[in-house]
Amino acid sequence: QVQLVESGGGLVQTGDSLRLSCAASGLPFSRYGMAWFRQAPGKEREFVAGIRWNSGRTYYADSVKGRFSISRDNAKNTVYLQMNSLKPEDTAVYYCATGDGGISFDSTEYDYWGQGTQVTVSS
Repeated sequence: QVQLVESGGGLVQTGDSLRLSCAASGLPFSRYGMAWFRQAPGKEREFVAGIRWNSGRTYYADSVKGRFSISRDNAKNTVYLQMNSLKPEDTAVYYCATGDGGISFDSTEYDYWGQGTQVTVSS
C-alpha cells in the first residue's frame, strides 16, 4: 500500500531553517505530484507547496513564497520542503500528500497522507 513518511521537524527559533523530507513507497513516485500541507492547532489544514510530476512546476501559498522551496528526488522517492526564515506563525504539523488528481490547493483532492511532523518556531 501507499506510505508517506515525513521527517525533519523540530523546535527552532525565529529566522532559523529546517528541511522536511517525505519518503514515499507503494506508488510510481515519479508519476505523482506531491504536496505539503500544514495544520496549526484550532485551524484548518492549509496548502503550503506542491510540485508536479511531469513539468516539475511548483506552487506555493502566498504566506510562504520566497521563504519555502519544494523539490523532489525521483531516484530516492522523496520530496523535500526547505523552510527558511521561519516565523512563529509557521508552527504547525506538516503533512505530505499525493493523489491521482494532480496538484490542488484543496486538501480533499488528495488520496494519501503521511502521519505528519511537528514544526515549532519560538519567538
